[in-house]
Amino acid sequence: MSATQERPPDTTPVEEKAPSRLVPIWRFTLTVLRMPSGLFGVLVMLGFVLMALTAPLYIHPSDLSVTQATGPLLAPPQQGYPLGTDPAGRSVLLLVIWGSRTSLAIGVMATLLTMVLGSSIGLVAGHYQGRTGRLLMHVTDWFIALPGLPLAIALAAVLGQGAASITIAIGVTSWTGTARLVRAQTLAVEARPFIERSRALGATDTQLITRQVLPNVMPLILVSSTLTVASAILAEATLTFLGLGDPTSVSWGSLLNNAFMQGAVTAGAWWYLIPPGIAILVIVLGFTLVGRAVEHALNARVQPR
Repeated sequence: MSATQERPPDTTPVEEKAPSRLVPIWRFTLTVLRMPSGLFGVLVMLGFVLMALTAPLYIHPSDLSVTQATGPLLAPPQQGYPLGTDPAGRSVLLLVIWGSRTSLAIGVMATLLTMVLGSSIGLVAGHYQGRTGRLLMHVTDWFIALPGLPLAIALAAVLGQGAASITIAIGVTSWTGTARLVRAQTLAVEARPFIERSRALGATDTQLITRQVLPNVMPLILVSSTLTVASAILAEATLTFLGLGDPTSVSWGSLLNNAFMQGAVTAGAWWYLIPPGIAILVIVLGFTLVGRAVEHALNARVQPR
């Protein structure tokens, strides 16, 4: 009998042989798209992303300039201006389309910063459960106890006006939820048998975190990131509405700020105030629906058998 035939069958459980089983891309995508809410959210996201990326192809800088605008001043929707004009004569439709570039960019960058900070702190706090872990969780609890919006306003005011300061302010004040989720998942993963086997084989802490724990925590980070983008876009609109954004940049928050400062409410210029608000509402709804769909797709209990 050959050596191959004498070898006993492999009875090692699948989760121990491949502890970082991730949902296959095709199966994950189909699961999300089969859900009506997930499909709607994906279409909304793709629509806004496509609109933001293609905006420079049909919007000229003169269309955004206050001094070069040629439209009627604060006019309601009419031919050539489907959403009316602002007090400078610029098309509100073009302003909303161009504002999607800034709002989405800040939302995505702030989410990346949030995920990096929260995931790193959660992984380290979950792996090192001694003084290091307790210290990191004390810092996390301290940030949780602070009111997020006032802290973000204070940070943005100290850093100065601009997209970079708003991005940093949002990222620094919104990582705590991700950190606690990742830490809890890290503790659950560290209790599984393959971690002990890896330690017995001489794996270092860095190897355990990056090769064993992180792949198993990544689905949770993915779900959290899709939901965080929606919160980041809302936070960007809030901070910009309060005047902490770049005054020379067009975003949904700056449009709301300009509409409020220039008396759009008292003048009854609803076309100047409502479109950016609806854009924020729709994109936040889209990201939220996608986040919920991703959460279900990564949950083994609701995957199609």
